[in-house]
Amino acid sequence: MNITLREINSENWRPVIKLKVSPDQEKFVASNIYSIAQSKIEPEWNINAIYNEEKLVGFLMHGISIEGGEFDGYWICRLMIDHQYQGKGYGKAGMIELLKSIKETGHSGDIYISFEPENEVAEKLYSKLGFEDTCKMDDEEKVFCLYAKS
Repeated sequence: MNITLREINSENWRPVIKLKVSPDQEKFVASNIYSIAQSKIEPEWNINAIYNEEKLVGFLMHGISIEGGEFDGYWICRLMIDHQYQGKGYGKAGMIELLKSIKETGHSGDIYISFEPENEVAEKLYSKLGFEDTCKMDDEEKVFCLYAKS
């Protein structure tokens, strides 16, 4: 497995919007076309395609949180793996690549992620990656945090 995160551009945006989760997961994540549009209106959100070698397998959206004009950490607000590639470790590998790239920015804030309470697969994945339940909710989603080491 050789996972890379790549910019979404004029060459890959159409394949990215064609990625789909299974029908039973559609309630857990916004469509990629919605997320791409949101990133253009709200420029604090960064979007990436997830590739294994040269095969497009998923999508990520993340951004910086600013509170009172100060850097306050990161938010990962979307992770999706196309239904035909699920269960192969691509979600975990994509998250590991994203976490590495966040660390490379030099910022050392907490990293937050939220998900629907019924999404047990997401909860298990994020827990394995070191995220902890904050016991808080954001727009009816559970909030987990990968706390920065002091």
